[in-house]
Parts: sequence; structure tokens; C-alpha cells
Amino acid sequence: MDDDSLQGLKGSETVIKVLVVDDSVFMRKVISDVLNSEAGIKVIDVAANGKEAVEKVKNLNPDVVTLDIEMPVMNGLEALEIIMKENPTPVVMISSLTKAHAEATLKSLSLGAVDFVAKAGGSISSIKNIRDEIVSKCRMASKVNVKSIKPQPVSIIKPPKFGGLSSKKIVAIGTSTGGPRALQEIIPKLPKDFPCGIVIVQHMPPGFTKSLAERLNSLSEVSVKEAENGDQILPGKVLIAPGSHHMIVENSINPIVKLNTNPTVNGHRPSADPLLESIAKVFGSKAVGVILTGMGRDGADGMQAIKQQNGYTIAESKSTSIVFGMPKAAIDIGVVDIIAPITEVASEIIRAVRQ
Repeated sequence: MDDDSLQGLKGSETVIKVLVVDDSVFMRKVISDVLNSEAGIKVIDVAANGKEAVEKVKNLNPDVVTLDIEMPVMNGLEALEIIMKENPTPVVMISSLTKAHAEATLKSLSLGAVDFVAKAGGSISSIKNIRDEIVSKCRMASKVNVKSIKPQPVSIIKPPKFGGLSSKKIVAIGTSTGGPRALQEIIPKLPKDFPCGIVIVQHMPPGFTKSLAERLNSLSEVSVKEAENGDQILPGKVLIAPGSHHMIVENSINPIVKLNTNPTVNGHRPSADPLLESIAKVFGSKAVGVILTGMGRDGADGMQAIKQQNGYTIAESKSTSIVFGMPKAAIDIGVVDIIAPITEVASEIIRAVRQ
């Protein structure tokens, strides 16, 4: 990942200074050892609870904070809210693979956390499985201009209605880092009578995609759910690919989604490319592809497939992308029809469906 793929870079620094926050002595040591073993990263201090974290962020000015959720005195969400208000700093949440933690993690992303790392089985029993993820996400977070990330209000928006318009189109969205925030800017702005189906790939582990779907459903007029194999694609329905499963669209007459566990694509499962390529094949010129914030280039080939079928493509602009990798990759190969800030993407989707 080069620096051009990131939005809002801070000044280049030789060493990334990290504050590790966790109530477990063992976890503080494990995470610190992982980060200190990497060139260009140094853990400058640790904290055992949110209150300590708030004070140390203020006094030490770290480049990145790794922040546990459940802690005594002050939990991670409470600390994050204060940090983002008083001393905005890139934060990577450390979360367990539980429903409660998944919901709290999604809330943390809406409060301004850059990304998260999921601990298998509620603890890091095998650090080898996630050490690369911890390192890469701390490196990525250190380059994000976190002051551009504003806390999102949780409110239901009343979007304008389509008024009985029917459509044979489909909308497919691909996103990664920063995606939950971006989707919360888009899906609640779509009306209940949205005239076609929407399918989404968000790079996330199993469990988190279900909580994401439930959160978006609670904020939106359209219906949002984690996809199940064979789900029909219907107007006003949003299907999110479950973690660890690719999702594709089949059958042009009565389109459905099919899930599989084929090998990763672009290092991801789910990947945006198989989904976008499938809607290009099934829907042709009626396909609308959307690429939002995220690391890497996942989705670029799928957007190209849509353009080859004379479909329509939208990419989030650099100005609002937490990480400009995925949109930039599609833009660079010349397969994007419109580039828009995230606040305008819903309007562009509505316009594309009306055409």
C-alpha cells in the first residue's frame, strides 16, 4: 500500500508511536511485543483502563491507540468518545468475536475509530493469526487524518419517495476500511419504495456483518439483512455478504444471491470483485456498481466488468474516504462514471436508478 492510497496523510514520521490500552496485563504485553518487533513502530506506553488512556493520549500524543472495549473504571467506548472530542487520535479497536462486542465495535466506528481487530474466541489464543493484521492496521491508522472523521448522529432520515417507479436495475456496493461509516451515510437515505435490490460486500469477519446489517436496518426505511444462500433480490431489500463468504448474483429472471467459500480474492472473502462481476454478467447495462473507502484495489476489476457491459459506476471521492485505495484503483483504470463525496453518494445512486 503506497501513501497515495491513503486520504489525509499526516507528516511522514520515522517511528509510529503507539499507546496500548487493555485491562489484561497479558494482552498489553502480547500486543506490545508484536508492535515493538516491527521496524518503524514503538509502543510508548500502556494503559489499563479508559481513564488512564484519556490522560495518556493527552500527555503523550501517540500516533495510534489500540483500545480494548471492556475495561474497568472507564470502558473503551467512553474513552474513545472523549479522545475523539478532546485529542483526536487514530484508534484501532480490539474486539472479541461476540455479538455484544460486534455491536460495540460498530458503535466505536461511528464514534470515530479507524478500524478494529477481532480476537478469536474472545482472546488472542494464537497471536500468529492476527499479528499481521494488528501491525498493518496500526500502520494504516497512523496515516489517516483522524480530524476529518466526525462522530455520526444516530437518527432515521426520511428520504424522498420514488412514487411507484419500477426498475430492472441492481445496485452493488463494495467497501472495506471506513465502510460501516460510509454505508451509514448511504443506506438510511434510500426510500422504502426504492425500486431495485441492493447487494453489499463489506470486508468484515463473521458475526460483524450480521451486527452491521441489524444496525443499518434499525436506521433505514429499506430492509437490511445479512444474506443467506438463495435469498431473493427484491426492490427495497439490502443484502450484506456474510463474513468469510463470497456472494454472487445468479438468474436474470428471478435473481438470487449465492454464497460460497471459494479461495480469497484480492486477499479477501467476501471480495467485491466476484459480486460486481456477477451483476455485470446477469444485469448487463442495468448494473450499478459503487466503490467506497478501503485499502487495496478490491472492486476495480468488477467495476471494469460493469463498464464493459455499459453499466453505471460510482466511486467515493478522496475528500471523504478514510482510505482512498479501493476508489482510487477503480478511478485510475478509467472505469468510474462519477466521483462523489460520501454525503452525495446516495443521491448519485438514486439518480442512476432513475435513469
